[in-house]
Amino acid sequence: MHALEAFKYVGLNHYLALSGLVFTMGVIAVLMRRNVIVILMGVELMLNGVNIAFVAFGHHMGDIHGQLMVFFVMTVAAAEAGVGLALAVTVFKQFKKVDIKSFEQLKG
Repeated sequence: MHALEAFKYVGLNHYLALSGLVFTMGVIAVLMRRNVIVILMGVELMLNGVNIAFVAFGHHMGDIHGQLMVFFVMTVAAAEAGVGLALAVTVFKQFKKVDIKSFEQLKG
């Protein structure tokens, strides 16, 4: 079977299952780990899971709004990564570790 013919049998449910799997892995990473970098990666996984669902629904419905929402989500993800990494670097400079418990010692 040619590789492109295999994509004919991939339906909306397959993409939604993949989306749910990626989102669940992100949730587990956020909830189970205490390292800020791993938590940021978990958030990125959750956003990418949502992006897969947006693209799948957009393609299934023949509408471009799903793809447009992906650009907004990617923009939010880039901003989140920038701010999150800046906070992680600041915390690492002060406490020499990036444990989430270090954020509790910050003074506002």
